[in-house]
Amino acid sequence: MARGTPALSQLRLGIDRSAIRFLHAADLHLDSPLRGLARYEGAPLEEMRQACRRAFDRLVEVAETEEVDLVLLAGDIFDGDWRDYNTGLYFASRLHRLVDAGIDVVMVRGNHDAQSRITKGLRLPSRVHDLSTDRPGTILLERLGVAVHGQGYREANVETDLSAGYPPPIPGLFNIGLLHTALEGRDGHASYAPTNAARLAAKGYEYWALGHVHQREIVSRDPWIVFPGNLQGRHAKETGQKGASLVAVEDRQVRSVEARALDVVRWATVTVDAAEHPDLEAVLSEVEGSLLRASARAEGRTLAVRLRVVGATSAQPALVARQGAFEAEVRRIGTSLAGGPVFVEKVELDTRAAFPLEQLIATPGPLGELISALDKDHGDPELRAALLAEIRELRARLGDRLFADERGQNEEDAAIVERLLPRIKERVLPLLLSEELLR
Repeated sequence: MARGTPALSQLRLGIDRSAIRFLHAADLHLDSPLRGLARYEGAPLEEMRQACRRAFDRLVEVAETEEVDLVLLAGDIFDGDWRDYNTGLYFASRLHRLVDAGIDVVMVRGNHDAQSRITKGLRLPSRVHDLSTDRPGTILLERLGVAVHGQGYREANVETDLSAGYPPPIPGLFNIGLLHTALEGRDGHASYAPTNAARLAAKGYEYWALGHVHQREIVSRDPWIVFPGNLQGRHAKETGQKGASLVAVEDRQVRSVEARALDVVRWATVTVDAAEHPDLEAVLSEVEGSLLRASARAEGRTLAVRLRVVGATSAQPALVARQGAFEAEVRRIGTSLAGGPVFVEKVELDTRAAFPLEQLIATPGPLGELISALDKDHGDPELRAALLAEIRELRARLGDRLFADERGQNEEDAAIVERLLPRIKERVLPLLLSEELLR
């Protein structure tokens, strides 16, 4: 008999309350625009744009396959106000699938989908419970022997400890606290609804289902306080496996909390050491091998990569002089890998020249004089003015390959001096020494 048929739904009313399973997810950010989607031939842009929806599809599929009893959504289901009703219609259709399968859903709003930020709305299916944003409340799921306590955000910026007003646990039930918070603070996350693990534990609940922090973390096991992380990484800082937590409960005790990977696009930083590679072709060969290994770890998912090339290498002059061509070739390699598509979000060159600067400094002539000047105290106004004059001359000769910032906008010469002085030797000299420029 297929799961979700009326006969099966009726059977689930007589569920064994001593053993339940639920999925805990947060930070879906449905229809959020993924950042860093550079346009180039072969880039899987449409797959990237649909990633958050497809990750939620996977959560629904896992809920059905694992026959869970409950799905908890701990805030930031949406990334902000909907552009149109399609976002809400999509979400409602997936909720109907869960309800048709006999699964309850309890959710709270977070800072991105606070009541004040979402101006549109749709009627939610029965057995989908959106906890109040006015005051803490409790959803009693008597057939499961579960009480879910929580409160959503009315405004995006919540500076008070919402959990302080959560009601006491209900005896004889498995009590869950549903909360969108960074606790006492987590790197990269605003400290909304601040609280701490000790205060949560003092409530006496068996499980705290948290959201807001995009990195999976088990804060405590007694009681269980869990951040499942976000469902789908959205940019280069959200690397690694993303998904939800599958929780098994027996006799009001948590027996297991299992991470389930649900992301469809996985972000990674891949670092390639260019040392020991004498030329551009050898570096590209190492890049290809590194991307292939990273793609294999993604287990069939599209891989989004920020590539860093580091190390002292004799290929430095060619890497700097032909940076645009190098990046294009890296992206071509990514789109053609047999193990699955690799989207190269960005290429960062942090290499340095393998030639001995001391020997060049001792060499008579303008090149040695420039290197020697770069080694001196840059706080000297006269020296700084001289360097500025040299840089203007270099800019006329080398063009903007050296001097474009990360946004592709050309800076003023004085700003270049401030930004690049610590590394200017490693950037200028390879260009001056490259065979292409010395011809």
